[in-house]
Amino acid sequence: MALLFLCVLVASAAAGAFNQWWEADLDRLMKRTKGRPFATGALTPHAGWLALIVAMVLLAGLVAWSISNGPAAVYTVAGALVYAVVYTVWLKRRTWWNIVIGGLAGSFAVLAGAAAVDPALSPQAWLLTIVLFLWTPPHFWSLAIAFRDDYAAAGVPMLPVAKGDRIAAWAITGHAVALLILTVALGLLSGGRVTTVLAALGGVWFVVEALRLQLQPTRSRAMRSFAASLVELSLVLIGVMVDAGIA
Repeated sequence: MALLFLCVLVASAAAGAFNQWWEADLDRLMKRTKGRPFATGALTPHAGWLALIVAMVLLAGLVAWSISNGPAAVYTVAGALVYAVVYTVWLKRRTWWNIVIGGLAGSFAVLAGAAAVDPALSPQAWLLTIVLFLWTPPHFWSLAIAFRDDYAAAGVPMLPVAKGDRIAAWAITGHAVALLILTVALGLLSGGRVTTVLAALGGVWFVVEALRLQLQPTRSRAMRSFAASLVELSLVLIGVMVDAGIA
């Protein structure tokens, strides 16, 4: 389990490094990211870094295959590729759908862990995968509202830039409600009492913060919504692990 965790961590780190390698020009235009090493010039974005990043992903996949199975390895690599190629290269600069489709990257981590236990994948595994897929857009849209001027200056068409803060806040609220329903359903389906309670608490908090953001789409409200999304996902994952330990 620890080795598979490290494989997913290394693949994710490689994808994040590629994002900064590829987007050094954009990062220089945004206050939030201008201090990143490729943006500042502390690291030169030459091809050697790309080779190292690719090697990290391949190593993560090979180790995952050797300690677990083929599906777990494929999902580990696929998550990194979706984030690096689909989200960073293909979609981010082109459409506000970038984080909706690119959000699949996080879901592959769930699939990798579930496949290591059973490659057939249980209904609970698929439901948690959907939860991660639906959680990613409102999480980043909250951040994008808070840093909308940054994204606009860099020409990145995140939803608040393309459609406005209020429409983005409506989208965040809709996702928050869906997540509340699905995470509670996940707890009920698996018979996990801790998951159900924590999912309800975290989900309600996220919905409340999303509604407040909808009424007052300010930077401070957006950051509270961003924080609430993090708390909600953390509580759900803690609940899943605790219930699995009890079982």
